[in-house]
Amino acid sequence: MPGTVLLLAASPLGRGRLVDAAAVLPVLAAVAPTVLSGTDTANVVELADPVEPQGVLTRLRAAAAAPGPLTVYLTGQLHLDRRQRLPHLALARTTPATVRYTAVPWHWIREELRLRAPGQTALVVDLHADPEVWRHLHEHPLDCGRTTAVYGRIAPPHGRRGPAEPSYMKTVATLLRSGHRPALDDLHQQALARIPEETPANILLAPVTAVAPQPYPAIPHPAPGGGPGFGPAVGAQQTYGGPVGAGAGVSAGTSAGVGAGAVVAPDAPLDIPRQPAPPALEDPVLEDPASEDPAPEDPAPEDPAPDPHAAISTAVQAGRHEEADAIAARHQEAAADEHGPASEDALHWAEVRADLAMFAGDAARSCQGWMEIAGHRLAAGQEADAPAVEAAADRAHHQWGRIGEPARARELGPALAELRARVPGRRRGALADVRRQLQELQEI
Repeated sequence: MPGTVLLLAASPLGRGRLVDAAAVLPVLAAVAPTVLSGTDTANVVELADPVEPQGVLTRLRAAAAAPGPLTVYLTGQLHLDRRQRLPHLALARTTPATVRYTAVPWHWIREELRLRAPGQTALVVDLHADPEVWRHLHEHPLDCGRTTAVYGRIAPPHGRRGPAEPSYMKTVATLLRSGHRPALDDLHQQALARIPEETPANILLAPVTAVAPQPYPAIPHPAPGGGPGFGPAVGAQQTYGGPVGAGAGVSAGTSAGVGAGAVVAPDAPLDIPRQPAPPALEDPVLEDPASEDPAPEDPAPEDPAPDPHAAISTAVQAGRHEEADAIAARHQEAAADEHGPASEDALHWAEVRADLAMFAGDAARSCQGWMEIAGHRLAAGQEADAPAVEAAADRAHHQWGRIGEPARARELGPALAELRARVPGRRRGALADVRRQLQELQEI
């Protein structure tokens, strides 16, 4: 099966440029696609200093929907938006005052990758932070999702005139130009060893363990396209301050190249918390079965508790959509009984069910599910521009545009228009789009 590679280099034009991100693309482009991907064949997509966040989202979504391994090589700079204080990847037109509208929210990247199968996605990053986001990252580590293995570094503001060099990514590219791609753990360590003068001040990103993360859930990613196209198809399960990646650790760099500082170790599973969930949850640290050699006559006991997401994944891949929804419904009901129907536990399973409806081809049920999730969050006091609320409204809007039965779309349209009046989202014209399509539906 061919692999997919996305080369993304982005940084603002003018004085706001912290790193000359695009300078790394010629070096990466000189590497054979199969080496970049680590597969026998590969498709490569290159984005150099893109301008529109939605354009980046479209390319990322298409790459995430492709079967087979996906490797994203990402070079750029991070900023916080002034309203929600969330990390964004700056694009060519980004300025400190326009981050919210001209940069890519980091949680878009995480959510586009979240439904890919475990062990199939790698993110190699060379990121540079401005002073504000640099302070933020030490309290709220960058969250890349449960199933994405992350390698690379985040560099602090360099304090010199002119943009910094993306030396980590250039070193990675130079190593790959040899025609051999080692395991990403080895490639990461080799790159760090070649820039020892920079690593003491960097945040170094690498998985804590090579074991593939637990699925969340590992079900096929929907193909892009369709729908009105408003907002990102992102999930509402936002966990800022979670791990850097699935089973990933963050460490302060040392002169030896590899971080020797305190590791932010993953904590409790997101699936079904056995106690009320904290605002940001992390993945469990898993032991690598290959690292031990248990005696055959006395095997180590295994955890008998099955992962419900894995059962859901198996059912979906076999086309048993009703069975998958029934599993999620049972866990949603249990979470609602224990923590309340508007708790994060119950809403997590509501989100899973809305996604499952989408995979089953029932856009109407998916739309209705996302509208209910947005309503629960608003009723609980969350702001209309909170990422989880915006994401639910965006997904409801997207699924509404995919409903094939005009009568059902007319039935759900007024409720969506009411939701859009409260949650307009980041793209202008969302409410007007619903009203326009409702008018067209009335004429059918």
